[in-house]
Amino acid sequence: TRMWCGYLTLAFALGFLDGAVLACTCPPDGGTNTGSFDVWLTTGDQSNKLSQKASIVANSEPTNGFSVNVNNATRYQTMDGFGAAITNAAAYNIYNSPQRSQIINDLFGQNGIGISYIRITMGGSDFQAVAPYTYNDMPSGQEDFALNSFSIANDRNFIIPILKDALVANPTLKIMATPWSAPAWMKTTGSLNSGSLREECMSVYADYFLKFVQAYAGEGITINAITVQNEPLHTSSAYPTQHMWWQQQSTFVRDHLGPRLSATSTKIIIYDHNWDNTAFTTGILNDQATKAFVDGSAWHCYSNPPQDHYKKPGDIRNQFPNKNIYFTECTGGDWSQDFGSNLEWNTKYLFIGQPRVWAKTVLLWNMALDQNHGPKVGVGGCSDCRGVITVSGTSYQREVEYYAIGHFSKFVPTGSVRIDSSNFGWDDVHTVAFEAPDGAIIVIVLNPSSWNTVNFNLNLFGSTYQYNNLPPRSVVTLKMSP
Repeated sequence: TRMWCGYLTLAFALGFLDGAVLACTCPPDGGTNTGSFDVWLTTGDQSNKLSQKASIVANSEPTNGFSVNVNNATRYQTMDGFGAAITNAAAYNIYNSPQRSQIINDLFGQNGIGISYIRITMGGSDFQAVAPYTYNDMPSGQEDFALNSFSIANDRNFIIPILKDALVANPTLKIMATPWSAPAWMKTTGSLNSGSLREECMSVYADYFLKFVQAYAGEGITINAITVQNEPLHTSSAYPTQHMWWQQQSTFVRDHLGPRLSATSTKIIIYDHNWDNTAFTTGILNDQATKAFVDGSAWHCYSNPPQDHYKKPGDIRNQFPNKNIYFTECTGGDWSQDFGSNLEWNTKYLFIGQPRVWAKTVLLWNMALDQNHGPKVGVGGCSDCRGVITVSGTSYQREVEYYAIGHFSKFVPTGSVRIDSSNFGWDDVHTVAFEAPDGAIIVIVLNPSSWNTVNFNLNLFGSTYQYNNLPPRSVVTLKMSP
């Protein structure tokens, strides 16, 4: 394995040439040739979609412009992975597609984008092919504090088979689970929709989590992490939701869930809601007894304008440096259909923006929806969400989110470490860099401009690697293997 030392420099400038201009010189001063950078490109005009381009080799004539120092001696978080959610709807769409095997390979395989982390729903959500359920549903008016009726049988219809397929394609895949609601009999409303957890049901609800983790282990599926509640500050009468204020979540974790899961390897992650609110997480982590059971906090994107909020998870990391950050949900939809603007938005705020504020994961919402943005239940929630892929009859389409994920998941394996890179103004290039476990260096560059092209130089150990013309609203991944 090559020993990486010193720093990388990226220099950027506006350019107006078509195609990548490459040249090669011997390393100066007789230094060790560090090889070449392999290149993959997605352009806002869709002429390239994760297209492999000519490798970048050493060049003695750097271009003028911005310089970004990437220093692998300054190391940040270890990455857990990139991906999206397998909801009941997503699993149903993949399971019933005649192209199921190809979809699994495209999403999780080495020849696809190698998705490395997924989030599943613990029971029902608003995206369902069947009526919402939990793992311990009871007839109205009945309770089951012994959890004698606990069963994951409904998950065996679609979700578990798809998870097993995914694990064959990528055996190192990590899985996070999130409930939308406790069983109705545990709630104040007696319904999966709306309401909150009854205080007297905290202990049995913790048992419910433990039985879920154990049941999945029995299927050969490890639940690496759970979040306590999806969007605890949101409720709806149309689909499964559950309000859980921070004081209740803190008590639940401290006195019940934490002790129950302490003998497992499953991490407990709090909050799991929008990036504009830090008070919820701060309130919980200020309780030292609760904090001891908490691995970190999870964040969603649904608060505008994003430029005012997307860095706030990093404020929590700075306040509580021993607690991890996870970005766990954001969706595209028909409200924004332009490929280039979506590619720019996802890359800027999520796939570059969140690792730069300490996120160990970047996860989108539904992995696969149908041509009608479903299946889903009720009239609330999102009626025009877009999946990472769209499954329609016998075919499927890779959406812009597929390529945004792929620029990271395909090249930045689990266990990679984010390394230091300079930052610039809002309208300038955005970059993030990683060192993989095998010593490979991966640099991802976004040109957010809607009209200008960008040239950049990558300087490594005294050699310069020049790439001209990164088109507007385009992303390039550069990888130097060890």
